[in-house]
Amino acid sequence: MKARLLGAVCAFACLPGAAMAQEADTANATEGNFRLGEIIVTGTRPQGVAIGSETLGQDAIEAFNRVSLEDAANLIPGVSAGNSGGSRNERLLFVRGFDRFQVPVSIDGIRVYLPADNRLDYGRFLTADVAEIQVAKGYASVLDGPGAMGGSVNLVTRKPTKALEIEARGQLDLGRDVDYAGYSAFGLIGTRQDTWYAQASYARNFRDHWDLPGGFVPTANEDGGERDLSRTEDSRINVKLGYTPNATDEYAISYTRQDGSKYAPVSTTDDIVQPIGVGYPTPRYWSWPDWDIENIYFLSTTALGDQATFKTRIYRNKFFNMLRSFDDRTLSTQNAPQPRVFNSPYYDEAWGGSAELAVDLTPADRLTLAFHYRRDKHIEEQQTFPDVANDPDGTTEPPQENLEDTFSFAVENRLAFTPALSLTVGASFDWRDIKKAEEYGTPPGGSGNQIFSYPLANTSAYNWQGRLDWAPDEANGMHLSISRRSRFPTIFERFSTQFGTAASNPGLLPERATNIELGGHTTAGPLRLEGAVFYSDIDRAIVSVRPVGSSTTTTRRENLGNGEYYGAELSATAQLLPSFQIGANYSYIRRSFKISPQPGSILPAAFELTDVPTHKAFVYANWEPVAGLSIVPTVEFASDRTILASYAPPLASAPTVAGPPVYYRGGSYVNASLRINYAITEQIELGVGARNLFDDYYELADGYPEPGRSIFVTARVRY
Repeated sequence: MKARLLGAVCAFACLPGAAMAQEADTANATEGNFRLGEIIVTGTRPQGVAIGSETLGQDAIEAFNRVSLEDAANLIPGVSAGNSGGSRNERLLFVRGFDRFQVPVSIDGIRVYLPADNRLDYGRFLTADVAEIQVAKGYASVLDGPGAMGGSVNLVTRKPTKALEIEARGQLDLGRDVDYAGYSAFGLIGTRQDTWYAQASYARNFRDHWDLPGGFVPTANEDGGERDLSRTEDSRINVKLGYTPNATDEYAISYTRQDGSKYAPVSTTDDIVQPIGVGYPTPRYWSWPDWDIENIYFLSTTALGDQATFKTRIYRNKFFNMLRSFDDRTLSTQNAPQPRVFNSPYYDEAWGGSAELAVDLTPADRLTLAFHYRRDKHIEEQQTFPDVANDPDGTTEPPQENLEDTFSFAVENRLAFTPALSLTVGASFDWRDIKKAEEYGTPPGGSGNQIFSYPLANTSAYNWQGRLDWAPDEANGMHLSISRRSRFPTIFERFSTQFGTAASNPGLLPERATNIELGGHTTAGPLRLEGAVFYSDIDRAIVSVRPVGSSTTTTRRENLGNGEYYGAELSATAQLLPSFQIGANYSYIRRSFKISPQPGSILPAAFELTDVPTHKAFVYANWEPVAGLSIVPTVEFASDRTILASYAPPLASAPTVAGPPVYYRGGSYVNASLRINYAITEQIELGVGARNLFDDYYELADGYPEPGRSIFVTARVRY
């Protein structure tokens, strides 16, 4: 495989005109971006509806009607969206094959992290108030904080640019039969003055339901048409106040709150007559009446003379999550005498901050130091309903608390050898200090249910990276980067017993990845090309194995996994006429993974990496035949991906025990969409469009079809 990678690197580097670099392009920064909330990304920013290699602007998000984060980021090459399936049915995001545990998500540079399990549902993050989505792939600067093993994702909110800025947007969603399916709304008001600015915005997305494609064949627990239990509600508030005393300094305080609630559609293939525990999947009727995040943060940048800049971030994050499990699909009763009927709230809170000092040692040499600190507190409870006849009120566990501190110290140096050639090197040291890890149940060697503490084990990790950039002019350049990054395991990975089916491992070590990339850009007349080839070597990956001598269902997480991810990306845009632009991007990703044997452990009977298509492409055009009218057709393509089957046949020797997991290839699709907008005046714009025009039927997770054709009507007013 490494020989094939080297061959691909050589072929790419030798392409005619393929000297293509992704240099940081601060001069091209979008005016409406909240610059204090940006992270370090190395791609040039696209203009209008164009899609960059590492960034996606608000114009493109709106033109392609991407309401949620995973749907929008899926437009970027190297990034793919997925569906977790199962009773959680969460929307996922993968960056060059790395998952949500290995790619941190931030809002204005402040990480959104759920210390219990970090199972972020990207469908809950709205994009209406986002000025730009930034995706650092592979090479994510150590200055931005710990955890970016495979890259990072950052949502940059908007900032006012005029003395008075007002915007209102509305969208009516219709199903494949033009029936009402929901709506979204967005409002913003802001002002930009000489030395200060203020802004407030509100976004809401209500989905009454979405429709299954016409090709869906009804099953015992899904009759087609409106997808059962597909209702969701999400809202988001963002308020910011900034002070800009001069051209270099800026101080801002921001408040963001997003409230979400959702049902979870059940698998269309589950056999609903089978009892739990016999190896057949049984529907779990779950809902989340609350999936809420609240952030308040202060950001600043101060020039210290002509040679130094000091930046700070201080924040407090809160997360509340309520998971409810019910008897049946009506989601109205919780009376079943078995442990899968419960209420499970999570209360998370984090405090932290960072400080960054950049000093120009010479006009060509800049040294930057950064320090990050974060304290995460997680509290969980669980109310169960084990026996309706004898205990109708159920049993509520006492609160269990987990508390840990995370630190990171980073240094980066950028040296320009010539105006065209520069080298950036960086390193960081991350460490985590766990203070408390509580559980409720029967402690090892004890008796009776009680609060007890797991053994505590701290851990640390070193990270390093380097990047060489060559840009002879604005139109051409290339780069080569290497990055060695790690990520700490979550509370769930270290301590969860998964209802008695797993053993804890407090000493679980961080996963690690070495990422190498060669890429760049070139411009020839109206054509612009960007591309990269990449290779990642993953070691100490966290996997579940079964200790020798344990029961057939008891597993333990260990650092026994090793993997290789490699591939290529290519993007092209062309302004063929003043009124006609086309663009396309393509991604190729291959992944291999193995679990190393360890004395005393039994390896999984079967394990494969899932959810990432080998080939993915997006093609679009933007045509303005007359003033005010724009027509935007798109075609989205993805090849098969490996999917985990929801059905695992029971063992012949033990009919009550599920056999090895079953995997298959599927999920390919060709999805066409169209949007037509007409500007009645400079301030008023109307639009109509459709997604999945040809009502293509496909599944990204077994038993969980994706939406069929949908139609939308939009209106936008700006001042």
